[in-house]
Amino acid sequence: MAIEAMRHCSSSSSSEEGGAAATTAARSAVRERLQLAPPSPSPSPYDTAWVAMVPALRRGGGGPRFPQCVAWIQRNQRGDGSWRHAAAAHQQLGSSPEIVTERDLSSTLACVLALARWDAGSEHVRRGLQFIGRNMSVAMDDQTAAPASGSVVSFAAMLRMAMEMGLEVPAVSQADVRDRDAGVICHGGRTEYTAYVSEGLGNIQNWNEVMKFQRKNGSLFNSPYTTAAALVHNYDAKALQYLDMLLDKFGSAVPAAYPANIQSQLYMVDVLEKMGISRHFVGEIKSILDMTYSCWKQRDEEIVLDMQTCGMAFRMLRMNGYDVSSDELSHFSEPSSFHNSLQGYLNDTRSLLELHKASKVSIAEKEVEYALEFPFYTILDRLDHKRNIEHFDITSSQMLETAYLPCHSNEEIMALGVRDFSSSQFIFQEELQQLNSWVKESRLDQLQFARQKLDYFYFSAAATIFTPELSDVRILWAKNGVLTTVVDDFFDVGGSKEELENLVALVEKWDKNDKTEYYSEQVEIVFSAIYTSTNQLGSMASVVQGRDVTKHLVEIWQELLRSMMTEVEWRQSRYVPTAEEYMENAVVTFALGPVVLPALYLVGPKIPDSVIRSQECSELFRLMSKCGRLLNDVQSYEREGSQGKLNSVSLLALHSGGSVSMEEAVKQIQRPIEKCRRELLKLVVSRGGAVPRPCRELFWSMCKVCHFFYSGGDGFSSPTAKAGAVDAVIHEPLNLSCSV
Repeated sequence: MAIEAMRHCSSSSSSEEGGAAATTAARSAVRERLQLAPPSPSPSPYDTAWVAMVPALRRGGGGPRFPQCVAWIQRNQRGDGSWRHAAAAHQQLGSSPEIVTERDLSSTLACVLALARWDAGSEHVRRGLQFIGRNMSVAMDDQTAAPASGSVVSFAAMLRMAMEMGLEVPAVSQADVRDRDAGVICHGGRTEYTAYVSEGLGNIQNWNEVMKFQRKNGSLFNSPYTTAAALVHNYDAKALQYLDMLLDKFGSAVPAAYPANIQSQLYMVDVLEKMGISRHFVGEIKSILDMTYSCWKQRDEEIVLDMQTCGMAFRMLRMNGYDVSSDELSHFSEPSSFHNSLQGYLNDTRSLLELHKASKVSIAEKEVEYALEFPFYTILDRLDHKRNIEHFDITSSQMLETAYLPCHSNEEIMALGVRDFSSSQFIFQEELQQLNSWVKESRLDQLQFARQKLDYFYFSAAATIFTPELSDVRILWAKNGVLTTVVDDFFDVGGSKEELENLVALVEKWDKNDKTEYYSEQVEIVFSAIYTSTNQLGSMASVVQGRDVTKHLVEIWQELLRSMMTEVEWRQSRYVPTAEEYMENAVVTFALGPVVLPALYLVGPKIPDSVIRSQECSELFRLMSKCGRLLNDVQSYEREGSQGKLNSVSLLALHSGGSVSMEEAVKQIQRPIEKCRRELLKLVVSRGGAVPRPCRELFWSMCKVCHFFYSGGDGFSSPTAKAGAVDAVIHEPLNLSCSV
């Protein structure tokens, strides 16, 4: 699908029938891609050139061992004289000039050397050298030339090889080559790294040391060019068998890495999750994860020897409930281990990012910065989906760049992501309009003491529980979120002692008729809204569950108001609770019970009363509420202290007898926050247990909401701090200009 068609999809709801057909076709195409073996990767000119340099005879004579690679090089020179990766041919849209990278120069120079080595294609060689000369400034730039990657080492060494072969590279002097060689030699001390860039070290390489990194399939690092470079200097039968296998499989050119089946499959799953459309491919994704888990248990080299694949596999398997141990990551976990590894010396930020993500459940520089600034437990799904869609470049995405996905697969995924997000926004806007009408009908907008937090609560539901079929869950979540905020404000600032006692008594009695006595109009509005909404939501949930659950919903409200009254009594009597007393009550008064617990009945599975009242469900609720309560306390202790209220921060300082300052108390509370979060996540992703997985995920969703609002400040109390996020998910259409 073209970019213009995607823009139309995000801004207009016309041609729904055609759009639905296109969506079905795109889903089928992606589903077929997931079910099949990974697509044949794009040929790599750089790797093919090095394979072309392998001699036929053990001692280097007899012409090329793979003449078909030489012929491929001759057939695939571009009009500008270069040999560029297949993805680069699609890099720019329209008439924009193409950007030349050092990778392009390295590929071109390698092809030139391969042809010159076998005295083939003198005209191709001349045109290739002219391309390099015209663009030499790219390679000689100070930042580009820093020896932080294998391509830099390779290019410097290939320049030296070209001069030794008598080739004249325009705009390059012997001094330039010596300067770059010096950087290579100074940074050549790490054995794994120097083995990986063997083609750049030539005769100064210790080839016996290099072969220690040979894998079971005969390759070095699953890299055709590194394996070929070893064969150019040092005959090895297993390495030759590996290259023979590649040419038998791919014909006259080889990919940049092989095999990469597990990584490519996981990449596609990761992309579907990031775009918010993985729910359409549940069966196919399960098959991929089952296969990955089987390879994980067998300690497949493709996983355990590659930092990026290992981190990604661990993260996805752990988050999907597979029993995987972080022990497989232990050899990557120490900083010194990373810096001394191949990925560390190549400054491989994508591998580092995967390791970072994996650490949080046990690439481009901007993505690393984003992940470090916003850990995954602070990111709400739909916000993340929008960011990923808007920054998903069809023609130069990471997946295409490294040949994980063919271009048309990226287009189909992009189209699905755009349509899915845009259609969900339409639903969100209708639901929010309905909720605004409910607020007015319930007269909640007339309560002057109450904070108006409908937008925030509905946003928190839409951003985490976003699928169309869960509309009732979002409505319940938002309504009860509004009501708990009203009640919290009523107990904090809005109600007198008599009004609070009247409200508690009414909720305990749970009866509403013409004879009901209200101490004030405020009490009537608050109680009527709770009573009417709870009964309506209870009837709805009872239909889904096939049994009456309204009584449980009423009990949740009764427990909340009792606990809130306890806090009022503590405050009025100046009682200082112990930290344990405070937290036992606070997990209830944080008021997530009416929001999350009733939602368990509406997410799909039938859930018996014994499960709702089980230790497992109670622990999920406790961990979620404690985490949220502590996050809130850290941001609100100063304000609450001025109101005469105690919280976990002030109690920790108070009970320490002066040995712990408020600032130190805030630091100490970070540990139990992290402990609660990790224990909650462990319960949510574990297999087994009585609470169904969709229900457990609601607790994790709310935990992420709490982190979103309270990490770095009290975003919930601020009327503007999170307004941009609300607009991004609900109101503002996708901006696809980022993807052009």
